[in-house]
Amino acid sequence: MRAATKRRSTISFPHAACLALLAIFVMSAGATPSRAQDEDAPSLAPVSGPLTVGVYVHPPFVMKNNDGFTGMAVDLWEWLAGQLGLESEYVELDTLADLVDAVETGTIDIAVTNLTITRGRAERVDFTHPWFDAGQRIMVDEDRGASFLDVVAGLRESGHLRAYSWIAFVIVVATILVTLFDRHFDKDFPRRWRDGFAESFYTVMSVATSGKPPSRRNLFGWIGRIWQGLWLVCGIAVLAYVTSSVTSVMTTLSLTNQINSVADLPGRPVGVQTGSVSEEYARERGLNLRLFAHTQEAVEALLSGEIAAIVGDAPVLEYHAHIHPQQPVAVVGPIFAPDKYGFALPLGSALTRPLTVELIGAHESGLIAEIRTRYFGNDP
Repeated sequence: MRAATKRRSTISFPHAACLALLAIFVMSAGATPSRAQDEDAPSLAPVSGPLTVGVYVHPPFVMKNNDGFTGMAVDLWEWLAGQLGLESEYVELDTLADLVDAVETGTIDIAVTNLTITRGRAERVDFTHPWFDAGQRIMVDEDRGASFLDVVAGLRESGHLRAYSWIAFVIVVATILVTLFDRHFDKDFPRRWRDGFAESFYTVMSVATSGKPPSRRNLFGWIGRIWQGLWLVCGIAVLAYVTSSVTSVMTTLSLTNQINSVADLPGRPVGVQTGSVSEEYARERGLNLRLFAHTQEAVEALLSGEIAAIVGDAPVLEYHAHIHPQQPVAVVGPIFAPDKYGFALPLGSALTRPLTVELIGAHESGLIAEIRTRYFGNDP
């Protein structure tokens, strides 16, 4: 009986140990996923007080009025803040560069405007999920034509100024000959040289510009009429040549000065906004750029002839042209350098993921499309 009892005790010990190890393994396996899940779950850190929201006025995404700020970006942010229970205090920045710098240094908690997501910026700040697809376009002055100096330069380059010089020489010689002729044969012709020269010059220029001489006596009968007819033919030919040459040069200048795409920009002064993607694009391609803080300043420079075109965000330029029909501006060419807009936050911000989740939901629910239609209409 003792031997049997001893053997039964020897067999049961390993079984008990195995059962204990199995229980520990099961408990550990169950606890690990739960702990990992808790670590990965998005959580909004407590926010004490209102957020400092930096904005850059850029219609129609951010606009300023007596009541504060509005626009598509502001409307979208207000909805996001409501979803997450956040309060906002708005701070206006002068340029996009200032806005990005303020986010990077933590001076502001979030940047709200149509801020393009780029690699360079993403190395300095966090971006939310994109909420708007955009790109670059070109704005030009529709009324801009060739100036007088442009026409003169075009006539010189095409060789017409040399021909005009010969015509002027012929006119002077013809004036002298007419003066000598009339002084000799016409007793009523002015006797003072300056008066006679002026009279002859008027006669020659009348023929050259209008094809018709002033009324004067025919001193040589039918021979004189034939001579006058030849003068008329020469005058008409000169007038036709001058008119056609000036017209051709102006047409050429009009076609040459037209800006329809990026390929037409090199060599011309181009306006861009400070710290924008447009500035980066212009610098990369070696364009002759001029910097402006806001779109309105660039448009004023365009209309005054200081710059030949504006390169900027397509929706911003299109919106400006739409709400200012009295200005002779037009947005031309297709969209180039496509990009996306997002909200920017300091690196490692606890708000980045919750805002991204809400933005994705706003896309899926159609809310962003609804806000877009509010400002841009139903155009795609």
